[in-house]
Amino acid sequence: MVLNELALKIINEVRKLIQEDIIIINIDGFIIASTDPTRTGTFHEGSLIAINEGKTFTITSEDESRLTGVKAGINLPIYFQNEIVGVIGITGNPEHISPFGEMLRRMTELLIRENYYTDQIDLHQRALEAFVFDWIQDIEWDDPFYERSTMLNIDLNYARQIVIFEWENSNMLPIDTRQLLLDLTNRSSEDVLVRWGNNRIVVLMKVDDLNKDTLQRVNDLYEIIKNRLNFPIAAGVGQQILPNQLHKSYHQAVRALKVALKTSSIIFDVDLTIDLILQELSPEIKKTFIQRTISPILSEEDLYSTIKEYLNQNLSLKNTAQALHIHINTLLYRLNKIYELTNLNPKNIQDLFKLYIGTYLLDDSTKKHR
Repeated sequence: MVLNELALKIINEVRKLIQEDIIIINIDGFIIASTDPTRTGTFHEGSLIAINEGKTFTITSEDESRLTGVKAGINLPIYFQNEIVGVIGITGNPEHISPFGEMLRRMTELLIRENYYTDQIDLHQRALEAFVFDWIQDIEWDDPFYERSTMLNIDLNYARQIVIFEWENSNMLPIDTRQLLLDLTNRSSEDVLVRWGNNRIVVLMKVDDLNKDTLQRVNDLYEIIKNRLNFPIAAGVGQQILPNQLHKSYHQAVRALKVALKTSSIIFDVDLTIDLILQELSPEIKKTFIQRTISPILSEEDLYSTIKEYLNQNLSLKNTAQALHIHINTLLYRLNKIYELTNLNPKNIQDLFKLYIGTYLLDDSTKKHR
């Protein structure tokens, strides 16, 4: 029953407006929440009168001696979907507290409605998440699957393209993405959007001849999500694919996302080249390659940062030295030291490529870019 779950929240909210003791009573006449804990669980005869009459019942000091479990005050029936679901009671001088009664009753009913509709939204989103999970698992499209798609108002006839947005999963409380998902869905009702864990949103973007500008649509979503969350985000975009092969687009989006996370940007799987190969390497192969290349300089922070910046600056000695705030002779010394420790010469293209792959794999495995 919705009132049981909300009783304490209602007490805490209405107590902000009035200092008198407040009770919430169920339709059986038992107090389920109270500002006076000793009254919780006790029977309140006056509430049953308010329920039976369907209107406010005022309890006088004389009523305290003839009715069980009551104190002077007023009892107001609480309505939800045209039915009485309980009673809110305010203890005190009826003449003093009556002006607050209707306001508190309406506030209580509003809290119940909001909680109910929030629960309905959450229930729909969980059903949607479960359906999308099954969809990308490449399960057989049986009759129950089609029935669920109909219930969720998802058209299975369109080609789709998966986009995965991710932001940093910090130690902060999980972000409530409910309203964001609703707003994004209202912008494009034919796209399917679901929350994926605490720090991802997955979009099953509808593809047709009228929606060719995928880049612009992804950019729009990217900017909206980034501005609403106020966090750097990354987006991986899979390729357009038939709806019954959506798992392929999902895995492509995951692959592109790993690259996008390095720069908090948008990466399309179709644009991947060397990253396409490196992302497919097993963790064991990555670890072995790192050990055989850059492992000797990992304990030398100045050397590791130097080779990273040297690669970022496209091998420019001048720009690298300026970025590191060191003299160019110091830079040359460090590059020679790297050669000495790794036996890989940064001035040799093949060795340089090995150093590049080593730093790439290290960043990917340790997520230093995060």
